[in-house]
Amino acid sequence: MSNFSLTRRETVLALLSGAATAAAAPAWAQQAEWRQSYDSGARNAVARSSTPTLSPETLQATEQAIVAYRDLAARGGWTPIQLNDRLGVGSRGPGVVALRQRLIITGDLDSAAGTSNIYDSYVEAGVRRFQSRVGLSTTGAINRATLTALNVPVERRIRQLETNVVRLRSWSGNLGNRYVVANIPAASVETVENGHVATRHAAGVGKADRQSPLLQTKIPEVNFNPTWTVPASIIRKDLIPKMRKEPNYLTENKIRIIGPAGEIAPERVNWNSDEATRYTFRQDPGGEFNSLGFVRINIPSPHGVYMHDTPAKGIFGDDFRFVSSGCIRVQNVRDYIAWLLKETPGWDRAKIDEVIQSGERINARISNPVPCYWVYITAWATPDGGVQFRDDIYNKDGLGPAPVAALQEDQNI
Repeated sequence: MSNFSLTRRETVLALLSGAATAAAAPAWAQQAEWRQSYDSGARNAVARSSTPTLSPETLQATEQAIVAYRDLAARGGWTPIQLNDRLGVGSRGPGVVALRQRLIITGDLDSAAGTSNIYDSYVEAGVRRFQSRVGLSTTGAINRATLTALNVPVERRIRQLETNVVRLRSWSGNLGNRYVVANIPAASVETVENGHVATRHAAGVGKADRQSPLLQTKIPEVNFNPTWTVPASIIRKDLIPKMRKEPNYLTENKIRIIGPAGEIAPERVNWNSDEATRYTFRQDPGGEFNSLGFVRINIPSPHGVYMHDTPAKGIFGDDFRFVSSGCIRVQNVRDYIAWLLKETPGWDRAKIDEVIQSGERINARISNPVPCYWVYITAWATPDGGVQFRDDIYNKDGLGPAPVAALQEDQNI
């Protein structure tokens, strides 16, 4: 990239790293603002950008990112990095030099960091920034998933941005003063108020073969300490095979079988047939074991899906959070429902905590039902958050298999 003039090169890097407008401030100032928009200390950092994913500002920034990436491609893009060993702080060798150059090209590392072959704190910080931009745990070390993301060709990144800018244009109108967006490829949920992100949550969304649907609706109600009625698809695909292997599974998980004449003991069911599909399976309330955790957030839709808490909170620290049968599990759900009920009299945070602690099944109707959008955005940019990419887990971009997701079961080189 030595043929860049200083002004041209700084302009492109500013666009790649998320500056609102290249001419608005010196490149070094824009880079400093971008660096502060990430939590480099969190293992699974989420961009701190206050700009909503669905907004005119994100649309404009994404259009600028397309220009920057096209310009980068015209100058040769980047060369794939070949590594035989896992890299981290203290590593040395030509692979580190190649990594430095790759990070510099997309603005994740300042060119002033030099060409040293030592994996120092500058490289580590650059890797963290890159990992945050592609939705991976910000470890600062190169594992297989990070290497795969680094080596996605610039042409694919351009096509991602071009595909998603069309989606962003369709959502750039007035979505309301208060609304919720669940971005499925990012496995994340954000609440938006008066044009700014109020809260952001990691999420667990539908598996590739049990996809979370795209929808537009309103959230009218929060259910505290709910029971869980097992969907017919889960009875067939999961519960029956589970009972064949673990006959005590229902009892241990406090799931009751309900037939026309009342409750049925598990041992009375022929698990080697489809008899179980004729019954209702209902799990007792209890945040420590109930699949919905302490809270269910009702969402009217023809798909029968909703949002909820989960007792399996460890999933929120994983890179690959495509784990559900279509519903969306929400991290820090108490913060989320506190925001949803913010304008509903009598439902402050203390009341929420009190009801959860009581174990009572209580429904809270939201005074002004909150608009809710489940969307599919795999690439976007924000003025203060850099250019973001996520795997096309449901293959809706039409670019072929998602490269990082294919490695979700083996992320060590």
